[in-house]
Parts: sequence; C-alpha cells; structure tokens
Amino acid sequence: MGPGIVILFSLFGVLNGQGGKQISIDECCKDGRVRGIDNQDCTAIPLISESTTCRIVQEQCCAAVLEDNICTSGINMAKDQGACDTQFTGSTCETKTAKMCCDCCLLGRAAREHGLTCDHSLSLGYQCGLVSRACCDDGAPDVETSNSLVSDKDNETLTEKENPLPNNMCSSGLAKCAQECVGNSTCACFKGYKLKPDGKNCEDINECLLGASNCRGGEHCINTVGSFRCQREVSCGTGYELTDSNNCKDIDECESGTHNCSPDFECHNTQGSFRCLPKNQCGDGYIQDAMGSCIDINECLAQTEPCRPGQLCMNTMGSFTCQRNSINCGRGYHLNDGGNRCVDIDECKGPDGACAGHGCINLVGSFRCECQAGFIFNSISRVCEDINECRHYPGRLCAHKCENVLGSYKCSCTQGFKLASDGRNCDDLNECESSPCSQECANVYGSYQCYCRRGYQLSDIDGINCEDIDECALPTGGHICSYRCNNTPGSFYCTCPATGYTLAPNGRSCQDVDECVTGTHTCSVTESCFNVQGGFRCLSFECPPNYRQAGEIRCERLLCNQTSECLASPLRITYYHLTFPTNIPVPTNVFRMGPSNTVPGDHVQIAIVGGNEGSFFSAQRVPSGGVMAVVQPITEPQDFELSLEMRLLRYGITSTYLAKVFVFVVQEHPIMPFQSRE
Repeated sequence: MGPGIVILFSLFGVLNGQGGKQISIDECCKDGRVRGIDNQDCTAIPLISESTTCRIVQEQCCAAVLEDNICTSGINMAKDQGACDTQFTGSTCETKTAKMCCDCCLLGRAAREHGLTCDHSLSLGYQCGLVSRACCDDGAPDVETSNSLVSDKDNETLTEKENPLPNNMCSSGLAKCAQECVGNSTCACFKGYKLKPDGKNCEDINECLLGASNCRGGEHCINTVGSFRCQREVSCGTGYELTDSNNCKDIDECESGTHNCSPDFECHNTQGSFRCLPKNQCGDGYIQDAMGSCIDINECLAQTEPCRPGQLCMNTMGSFTCQRNSINCGRGYHLNDGGNRCVDIDECKGPDGACAGHGCINLVGSFRCECQAGFIFNSISRVCEDINECRHYPGRLCAHKCENVLGSYKCSCTQGFKLASDGRNCDDLNECESSPCSQECANVYGSYQCYCRRGYQLSDIDGINCEDIDECALPTGGHICSYRCNNTPGSFYCTCPATGYTLAPNGRSCQDVDECVTGTHTCSVTESCFNVQGGFRCLSFECPPNYRQAGEIRCERLLCNQTSECLASPLRITYYHLTFPTNIPVPTNVFRMGPSNTVPGDHVQIAIVGGNEGSFFSAQRVPSGGVMAVVQPITEPQDFELSLEMRLLRYGITSTYLAKVFVFVVQEHPIMPFQSRE
C-alpha cells in the first residue's frame, strides 16, 4: 500500500494545483460512480473540476460502474437460466460485455460441476478469469476464505480497507505470507480477500458478483478493495437530500433560505417542502386569502340558520345582524284580507284571462296556458308564442321555401316549379307549353332553354329570340366562299365571276372554265386558243424574214448568203406559252432549254435577251443546258414575252437558238372587287 498511497497523494496535489477548489481524487471517482449508477453517458458527464486528471477519474469510475452492471446482468443470466446464446443478441459493446461475463460464468460453473480446480491454466482475459473463478467458487468456498465474507460490513461509508502489513508471521520466518500466517506455515487472508493459487498472495473478493452483499432493495452494490458499499439507485426527490449514511433527509428551506415567501409571510418547514403563512392574523368574521388580505365572511351564507325562526339575516362587515321578517308574498300570491298569510292568485279569472285567447289552467302560485296548435307556452314570459316551424324544422317541412305565418307555415317554390297537390313538394313547370321561345324550346328541370335552328343564333339580349347568322360577316367568312358570299335568312350562297369561272360542285369554290374546250372563246380561225385561269388568250405568230415555218411553234432559218448578219441570226426560233398564278415562291424554275443531244466538249451559253422588264426572271446555265426561273415575287396578273437565247459551241462552230416564251401570270383565285359598306 505504500506506493499506492504516494500516487494518490501526488494526484491530489495535482488536482489542488489545477483548480481553485480543493477536490480529492475520491470525490472525482465518487461523482463518476454516482453518474454511472444513474446510467448517464460517461463521455459527456458534467465535470466537477477543470483538472484533466479529475475528468479521467470521473469517466473511468463511471465506466467501471456501467461495466460492472452489464457484467452482473450477464452473470445473473448464467446463474438463473444457464444459457447465453439466445439471451444476448446484437453487436453493441454492452451486449458483447454481458455475453462475455455470461459465458465466462458458465465456464466457471462447468469447472465446478466437473470437479476441476477453479484456478485453471486457460489463457483467458483478466475480467473473464475473475468472473470464471467467482462463479466457480460460488457455492464451494475455499477453506482459507470461508470466514472472509461477513454480513456486517459497513455499507454506509465510502472508505476503502487498507492492506495492513503482515504482523502475525510464523515463528520460523520461512513462510512469506502476504497477509497472515497461521500454524504449520499456512497462509491466510483478511476478511474481504481470498488466497491465490500460489498459497501466499491474496486477492480481493467481489462480493457484488457473488451476491454476498447485504444491500437493501433500491440500493446498488459497488465493490471496493476488501469490502463493498451500497448506494441508492433512485434519488431522494425534491425537498430531500442524501446523507452520508445513504438515507434521505428533509431539507429545511426556511433555515437554508431557499424559500420564496414574501416579507409579509413567515416560512414554516414541512416534510419535503415548506409553507408561507401570513404574519398578520385576521380577526373574527374575516378570512385570510392567499395574498394575506382579510376578506369578510358572509355568515348568512356560511352558517346554517344563523338567526331564529321569523328573523331575516343581514350580513355586515365582520359580523351579521338578525331583523324581524315582514310578510312578503311571492309571485302568484297575495295577502289575505287579514294580512296575516299569503293566498293563491287565480290568474285565469277575468274577461280575457292571462293566456290571451288560449286555454288557461290555474295552478297554486302560478298558472299554465294550453296553447293552440302552432304555439308554445313560454314559462318565463308566461304567454303563448308562435312556433317558427321553418326555423325549428329546417328542410323538413317544405321542399323549397318555407314561410312562417302566425300559428302555422306556408310552402312556396322557386322559379321554374309549381306547388304540388300536397302543399309541400314542388313539381317542375313545363315552360315550353306557353311557347316562350321564338323558334325551339327545351324544357329542363326547374327551367327551360331556347335554341335556334341552323343558320340562326340566340340573342344575347333576351336569350329567347333567334337572330340570323351572317355567315359572310363572320371572321371566317372569307374562307366560306372562294369569290363572293351572299347572306340569306338562316343560310348563305356563293357566286363566282360572270365570266371565266363556274361554281364547283361543293357550292363554295370557283373552278376555271376552259373556253378553248367548250368553244366559248372568240379567237379567229387563224389564231389558236390558249386557256388561262379565269380566261383565255388568242395566239398567232408569223416567222420573221429569212425564216420558214417548220411546225406549229417553230421557225427555221433559210440558207444564208454568207453575210455576217445572217450567220449571226438564230438557226431556229421556237414559240412557247406558259401560265402560272401570282405569288409563286421564288426562286422557281419555269422553263428549261438545251440541245436535244449532248456531245463531249459542248459549251452552252444561255441568256434572256428581251422582254424581262422589271427583272422578274433570270437565266442560268446547268449541265444539260440552261433554265429560266422567277427570281422576284409577281403579285399582280400580267403578260410577259421573253426571248431566251442559247449559244452552242460544238466542234468549234457556234450555233444560236432562240425561244420566244409567252408567260401569262394570272390570279390564282378570283378576287371579289372591293365594295364599300355603308
């Protein structure tokens, strides 16, 4: 014990130097054990000192208590049920510790049952070895330790028993016993210890593990070196404190000054609490409230018959008086002629009675009205009042509307309904029988709906009359007819221009009339008819000088006299006629020109040499010759006479060809001329 004492005193010096408050190492451990008993988190307990050493001692002592509790639960499970595998499941540290103690206890019990020594040579852990030996020794104590456990240990103190130096050595001096030496050089141990297997040294007995403590119910056993102590598991509660003897003692709040009584009150201590009593006492006839104020007692109400019969009690401040009671008849009574007693008043007597036309029944001190149907008697005003059946029975008397009348009620219906024969329900009214609509009428439940025939619409003003729909004036009217729309009552019809078009079978579109096919054109015999959209053209051509007509649309050059002017003129002039509508997309190829056959080495040039006023057309070369395309939008109908020239260089000789292209641009659809509307 000498080195241990030096270490403890050294640690105490460190604690005293680190903090301003004198805290011993025992106090740190005691606080940690208390918090361990309360199952607090040992890593987050409140510190009682700023010392790092004290914090470590708090946490370790707390953890030791928790570990002992967990281990004890495992030992108890082994002793009570004799099995561990099915009792402790999970992977938490607490579960593993409890199962380890349970298994090690079973190991010690098995060694005892098989007659083996409790101090086996297995390489078990330190704690497992202690538990195994404790469970093995439990029930079969050694001779050396049979007197080591005593039941009269002081379980109210926290001091540990020191290990005194051996003072009873054997006379021979050969036995080196750690504590005591008895006869025949046999070593023994003090109370609270047992002899180790070497027969000389002693180790502490854990009375808590062996169940040898005498702790009372509600107390927790904590093992100490050579002894044990008992500590309460539950705190004393408000108004009590725990004494050193492990008992609960009342806290005198009045003496300690922890009460909250005001200056006008005096503190009186009670078990677990205190009371605040007023310093000033009230006199007779008064009672003191919680604030110490004196309040008058109404003896007339607080006491039973404080006055003699025939007297009336009158309360006064702090007392009461008794006055002689005069005869005062209540409602429904009056004094008799002698003036000495009250008699009943017959309210039903008189010309009209008290019930105003209803039946009246006189009662002693009162009366009752037999009200007619539809009325109810008001016991306060004592008259018959009309029953508002509509309010008392909402939705149960009338199907639609209920109107209260004196003594009864009357039902009525909303618009579109008529009262049924039972006077309560409502039947639908067929408004169409009176022909409210100008055209068609459809009866609906509780109302009616007017609708119109095709080509008419219901008036937005009255919803009854039908107005003609001007289909031609609708936003989509321009799409109903391709040319002109003519409105009629309830309908419309389409027309086309007088000439060039006829109405299509759908009655809305205008289709072109081919005058050349129908023979309605005006071309002469020498002219040819060419149909265009909405009309026709009379065409004729004559070959220019030095050309002859080689077909219906072609002129060929005659033999030249080898003059340069003749040789430069086209070999062939061909006439073509094209027609297309306005606003075609640009660019659009409308004409193609090229040699009838191609020879390797041919070189072609193409150009518009006449008639392209406005530059609406353009010519460009392509591999097989050339094309003419519309390159600018043509928005108005007009005719063009274009001259498209092609030069072909073949075998070193240039030949010229000319195409006379007549282009008739017409309106795609007939347009109705603008008409102003008044």
